[in-house]
Amino acid sequence: MRLIASKIRLQFDMDYQPEIILTTHKSYINEEFNKLVEAITGGKKLDAEIKVHRERRSLDSNSYCWVLCQKIAEVIGSTKELVYQKTVRDVGQFEIVPIKDEAVERWIEVWKGKGLGWFAEVMEDSKLPGYKKIISYYGSSVYNQREMSVLINEIVQQCKELGIETLTKEEIESMNKKWNI
Repeated sequence: MRLIASKIRLQFDMDYQPEIILTTHKSYINEEFNKLVEAITGGKKLDAEIKVHRERRSLDSNSYCWVLCQKIAEVIGSTKELVYQKTVRDVGQFEIVPIKDEAVERWIEVWKGKGLGWFAEVMEDSKLPGYKKIISYYGSSVYNQREMSVLINEIVQQCKELGIETLTKEEIESMNKKWNI
């Protein structure tokens, strides 16, 4: 079950065990909640993660990203996919991970299989003997609104440098507000 909580409260039961109480406004929660109660009464345990809620980027932001990548590609004689990948490499989200030398090719192959913006490259030897440092980029499909805003702002900057018309600063700011960026 996934929910967005509007309130959180800590209380203690009669045995002084802590209980976390979350408040949500979802009406459909009863059916999912009942399945979880059945699991617990059946002797199973639940995994729970509580973190600060962040809005994911909107599909509109993704569409705008691709429109601009296409415009850039037409001007520079490339493809929208290569423009997108270069921008992800320049300003996108990534992790640097040590991978065993013999697993590097497989890691890169599997990582790339997640989507167009997902790619990985060998950086250098790791401090760990027999390992390489791999920079693994995330595709924008998992970006939150702030991360997507950084990507789009970079693409808009590229458009301006190439004389490509984009939305005005005010329109972009309005769109960002709509996306809660």
